[in-house]
Amino acid sequence: MFRKQFSLASVFILLFFGVFLGAQIRLVSEDNIYEQLNKFKDVLSYTQKYYVDETNVPKLVESAIEGLLKTLDPHSVYIDPKQLVKVQEDFKGSFEGIGIEFNLLHDTITVVSPIFGGPSEKVGILAGDKIVKIDGVNATKITNDDVQKKLRGEKGTKVVVDVIRAGVKDLLQFTILRDKIPLYSVDTYFLLDEGVGYMSINRFASNTYQEFMNGLHELRGKGMQKLILDLRGNPGGYLEQSFRMANEFLNKGERIVYTKGRRAESDENYVANGAGEFQDVPLIILVTRSSASASEIVAGAVQDHDRGLIVGETTFGKGLVQRQFDLADGSAIRLTTARYYTPSGRIIQRAYDGKSDEDYYKSAGQKDEAAGDNIGHTEELADTSRPKFKTDAGRTVLGGGGVTPDYIVKVDNLTEYTAKMRARLFEFISGYMDKNGPAMRKKYTKDESERFVREFSVDAELLAAFTEFGESKGITVKKDPNDKSGGPDDPKAIMKAQFAKDLDYIKALIKAQIARSLFGNEGFFRALLTADAQFQKALMLFPEARKIAGIK
Repeated sequence: MFRKQFSLASVFILLFFGVFLGAQIRLVSEDNIYEQLNKFKDVLSYTQKYYVDETNVPKLVESAIEGLLKTLDPHSVYIDPKQLVKVQEDFKGSFEGIGIEFNLLHDTITVVSPIFGGPSEKVGILAGDKIVKIDGVNATKITNDDVQKKLRGEKGTKVVVDVIRAGVKDLLQFTILRDKIPLYSVDTYFLLDEGVGYMSINRFASNTYQEFMNGLHELRGKGMQKLILDLRGNPGGYLEQSFRMANEFLNKGERIVYTKGRRAESDENYVANGAGEFQDVPLIILVTRSSASASEIVAGAVQDHDRGLIVGETTFGKGLVQRQFDLADGSAIRLTTARYYTPSGRIIQRAYDGKSDEDYYKSAGQKDEAAGDNIGHTEELADTSRPKFKTDAGRTVLGGGGVTPDYIVKVDNLTEYTAKMRARLFEFISGYMDKNGPAMRKKYTKDESERFVREFSVDAELLAAFTEFGESKGITVKKDPNDKSGGPDDPKAIMKAQFAKDLDYIKALIKAQIARSLFGNEGFFRALLTADAQFQKALMLFPEARKIAGIK
């Protein structure tokens, strides 16, 4: 092996030229930026001065920023001040107010659900209550923004609401002391038969890991022996929360995720510390085409280490890391600063070059994948355009297009009729509960969601009322132009056929919405999972999940 020799004088000369050249490059770079800024300033000035109509300069600048970021990638974005407040609330995990989910139904604030543990639940507000006065002022024909302004407020302040409740003749009046309201990222968790724990997580916010751990501790205390972790539709969030979640399942020293950027400060490496409490729990993760980012980090780590099974549909494919930079006017930009890689070295980011944002988002999940056992990922191997990687057990997995499940369970798209009816379901159930809610609340206590799901059935009379409701709202459908069956064009015949196709789902959805009115999210999920093909398949796969993870 040869080694080059340098004199001391040569080293000083090289260092001098290195520093000088670096300074020149920096000057050229900065000069170029200032030159372009001057160019933009001139365009903005000419536009404001000479454009035929009055211009909104702040709006022009915002549009320019948005246009700049759009040329980079689909996930580098501008967030205006108003949007930023909402985004920060969502990911900080709390806001201050009275704690209700609501819907404006027939110009009236209708409570979908009081938030568990919040001020409204504490004073006795129920799902289905209609708020008609706020601090003595008529609250009908109110806008969504006005509801937020009147009901939200500083912790410790009071608001008086008058409520119409089904089965109660007079108005009910409640004085509510506003408080800090948690925004839960864990939708629900509960124990099923044979020690199966179920948990659904809707995003990765600042408090997600703590909610996750609280839920798992409670489930374990009730006898959980296996876990289905539902990340379907979860768009991601904080990377750190996903790392902490995955750490609970992995062995010490196993890599969870790593990031690489243009600048060294963007490079991170996350490795399991061995302190996870659930390393020996058989695990199945549910994903869909809209599971993205942090969800894919957890699923990718579990799959690469053969720690459990991934079930559902190929995920979105977002392998870019964003950093938020706050701006002086209360707005912010989120700028992609790194790519992240699964333990095997996969980057799961889908290609976006040459695509509009609309095409990029629409193309998620459009891969034509065959349903069934995909443990060997043989279907993926046919795609020679994607790089190949190995799991710990030697299975081949591919990068560049999301996380493909170990068992692919596809979900049929809803018919047009069912989609339209689902959009009006809350209105239908609200009317149903006005008539039947008081009696049902007497029959079932708050903790009897499991008994309700077992006993209650959506009968022919309720289905007839549902279809009649749809007709009263003018819900009609046209024959699918791709339907070559030669069947009837009559709207009623088409609706009948579409209704029959989705009947099991429709019955489960009606039952779930009633259950939500009575029991909150747990009731909703318990009822809906009975007709959930992906979940039902997962229940059958625990022997395989044990086998692949080496758990006896």
